[in-house]
Amino acid sequence: MADDHAHIQEFFTARAADWDTRFPDDGPAYAAAAGSLSLRPGDTVLDAGCGTGRALPALRAAVGPQGTVVGVDLTAAMLETAVRAGRDRDGALLLADVARLPLRSASLDAVFAAGLISHLSRPGPDLAELARVVRPGGRLALFHPVGRAALAARHGRRITDGDLRAEPSLRPLLARSGWRLDAYTDEDDRFLALAVRAS
Repeated sequence: MADDHAHIQEFFTARAADWDTRFPDDGPAYAAAAGSLSLRPGDTVLDAGCGTGRALPALRAAVGPQGTVVGVDLTAAMLETAVRAGRDRDGALLLADVARLPLRSASLDAVFAAGLISHLSRPGPDLAELARVVRPGGRLALFHPVGRAALAARHGRRITDGDLRAEPSLRPLLARSGWRLDAYTDEDDRFLALAVRAS
């Protein structure tokens, strides 16, 4: 797992400074996906694998000034870019591993995770760790601003039914990890899987 983490940190450290300029038009998609969590003023939400914090403004707007927004990422350079962009004003930023979150059990109302699932070294246990910190009935949004086919094409690959984010794979994985898949969208311009924390 340490090797996986080192690879992820190297990959994102090299790209952190210009990450936002590479994807300048994703803001509305992030805001729409954050809105799908049905957050209320005063809620507590985690952006897991927050990167440069592109979702933090939308999450802050949803929970209001009384709510709590926390962004967690494994790569210090991504968090530094988030601070330079001023996104630390929208939430507390923590350098941490989503596999071992420094958060109390059942302390969150929701988790937002953009592009995270393909970077999890142990998807089942890592999704279970996200379930641990969410109250029963809380929600999880697994999001990407393009769908599986578009993302695979961007990387010169083809998608398969065995892909982790394919609904037949994702639904049982989430169920084993303490989540119930509630809605699934995989279109050219977005991937969004919404799950509810089982009681």
